[in-house]
Amino acid sequence: MRNLLAVSAAIFLLALGENLWKRFLPKYLEALGAPVTAIGLFGSAQDLLDGVYQYPGGWIGDRWGRRRALLLFVMLATIGGYWAAPSWPFVFVGLLFVMAWSSMASPTLFAVVGDALPRERRALGFTVQSILRRIPIAIAPTLGGLAIAAYGVRGGVHRGLAVTVALALLTLIAVRRVDIPVGVDAVPTHIVTVWRSLPAPLRWLLASDIVIRTCEGLVDVFLVLYVINVVGLGATAYGVLIGVQMTTSIVSYLPVVRLADRGGRKPFVIATFIAFAAFPVAVVLAHDFATLVVAFVVGGLREIGEPARKALIVDLVQPSVRARSIGLYYLVRSVAIAPAAVVGGLLAATVNER
Repeated sequence: MRNLLAVSAAIFLLALGENLWKRFLPKYLEALGAPVTAIGLFGSAQDLLDGVYQYPGGWIGDRWGRRRALLLFVMLATIGGYWAAPSWPFVFVGLLFVMAWSSMASPTLFAVVGDALPRERRALGFTVQSILRRIPIAIAPTLGGLAIAAYGVRGGVHRGLAVTVALALLTLIAVRRVDIPVGVDAVPTHIVTVWRSLPAPLRWLLASDIVIRTCEGLVDVFLVLYVINVVGLGATAYGVLIGVQMTTSIVSYLPVVRLADRGGRKPFVIATFIAFAAFPVAVVLAHDFATLVVAFVVGGLREIGEPARKALIVDLVQPSVRARSIGLYYLVRSVAIAPAAVVGGLLAATVNER
């Protein structure tokens, strides 16, 4: 329980900091002079790094131990330095470091739940983690939007980044409380061996995950631009919409967590995928703040089966290579969907030219 509490505190603190500015990065890139194709490339770079970092992160988590790995990831993420970017290409350099927490740390955070909880309580464990991650997302983007309204895009993002550094220092203190012994390999560490250890049901889940996340990747990085530039709302309103989305996610977790642990994971995973498909359609059909609220409620329902999906992944992998298996799953998924945002950017550029 101590390990879960420490990891949950770390998740909460860094989520609070990064969501002051993370949702506004496409607008920040635009303010630095980036064309729409570069913004699409940034979204693809995020997806690619999210994948490439996963397996090394899992390997470090298995070999170095959970605490040392998480300390490293927090320190790398703090180096990001988006505020020092004199032009938009430098934001890509900062991304190399910032993604260390959200991507490299992910397999280790998964593994801590698997290490600490039995199968029948894992969906509950992931639900707690998900809620603690999303409470800041329900609050921080609105605060970030207010900062942008008051200080401009650059000034608002810079202030959010400064708060994130302070919270990262507190996160380091929380992570030091994690106490799980360094793992010992039961099988060779070769990535091909780890892939072969993944059972068929997990590979089918991975394939379906890739399809639905590709659809998301085509449009996700452009949502803030659509809301502000096309619909005509401000940054504060966009922050409120993100708050609506995350509040919906949090509320949706509560009634299903026990059912997912006792009655099966798959129905809730399917519900999540249906909501993923419906969200971009709802956004396109929206034309003002009220209809966008409805669309972002649909977007919040995308998370209804997320704890069940994560628990299912942990259930299916071999404990001896838990973090690496999770890292490999996300490596394949994220690399597969990485081109989607670039394709979305090219489509947007084509439409703008017309």
